[in-house]
Amino acid sequence: MTEQNDTWFAAKQAFQNGELLAYPTEAVFGLGCDPRNELAVSKLLDAKQRPQEKGLILLAADYSQLVAFVDDAKIPQDKRFSVFSHWPGPVTLLLPAAPHVPEWLRGAHNQIAVRVTAHEPARQLCRALGSAIVSTSANISGQPALCEAAAVRDTFGDKVAWVMDAPTGGASKPSRIIDPLTQQVIRD
Repeated sequence: MTEQNDTWFAAKQAFQNGELLAYPTEAVFGLGCDPRNELAVSKLLDAKQRPQEKGLILLAADYSQLVAFVDDAKIPQDKRFSVFSHWPGPVTLLLPAAPHVPEWLRGAHNQIAVRVTAHEPARQLCRALGSAIVSTSANISGQPALCEAAAVRDTFGDKVAWVMDAPTGGASKPSRIIDPLTQQVIRD
């Protein structure tokens, strides 16, 4: 148990210090950081060579970790079951962004992409951090997503402060992205 606690302590330190983390998700490794830290998000975008306008996904252990980023009052009562029935699981939802969510997190959108993961290592990480985390595929933009901790270390080196050495969930493709209020599928 001490080794596990040391692992989470190192992850928390990196997270609190605005560093990048890498962790397994349902299909690929994710790169993440504190979604409230603009400098950390900038580091992540620079490491990936990804434009800010695209926006980022937030990953969480449960909806309570996402509610600060979502304008929950804009989710109609008659749609709430269909919205939340997707979770936990490999489905990213586009929900109305809370008014204070900055453009450097949501991109050029009025929505925020959020997911409650069912992949236990990622859920444990979010629980240990006590926070949702930015979650984008671990790769340089335009390159294939990485699926192993060693490949993440080789590609990103010291740009990533903490890497969880655990397997991905075995899914063959990244999470679906849908707008549950309109039923539009953004990525299948």
